[in-house]
Order: sequence, then C-alpha cells, then structure tokens
Amino acid sequence: MKMYLISDNIDTYTGMRLVGVEGAVVHERQELKDELDKVLANKEIGIVLLTEKFGRDFPDLINDLKLSHRTPLFVEIPDRHGTGRKPNFITDYVNEAIG
Repeated sequence: MKMYLISDNIDTYTGMRLVGVEGAVVHERQELKDELDKVLANKEIGIVLLTEKFGRDFPDLINDLKLSHRTPLFVEIPDRHGTGRKPNFITDYVNEAIG
C-alpha cells in the first residue's frame, strides 16, 4: 500500500517527496474534494496524509471522510507552521477519555 499527501503548502509537499511520498498541493475546497475523489478511486493508496489546516478549514468534509471510509486511513499531520494543537493535548485527551 502507498502513502499519499494532500498539502496546503509546497514546503510540506517537497519534504514528503524527498522521502518518496507522492502527493498534491491544493488550496480551495473544490480542489481538495477533487483530489480526495482521485485518492478514493486509487485502491493502491492505504494512507492519506492531510495537513492540519484542512481539518481546521473544512472540518465537515474531513470528518465525514474519516467516518464513512474504512480505507484509506486519513491522518492529519502538522505542516511547516507546527501543530495547531495545545501543548498538552495528549494529556487532556487521556484525561477526557478515562477521567
């Protein structure tokens, strides 16, 4: 299975290309939808990396995708600006999950 990157910036795309991950750079909602349709049609792709900006800008689209498809696995990654998460997000997540 292959990995595929959908990024909102060329720097993340370039870094991933250097390690052999194919991908695309998109900026608009329709471009993202078109690229996701292309990815879903390709059965060789097992993991799709999405920069976190897409999760912030288009949460309905990304969440629907994650919930309605078993494969490929959609993973949000930080981009060159770092993560949008709080510094202690893992601790908060565990505390919320188990109390």
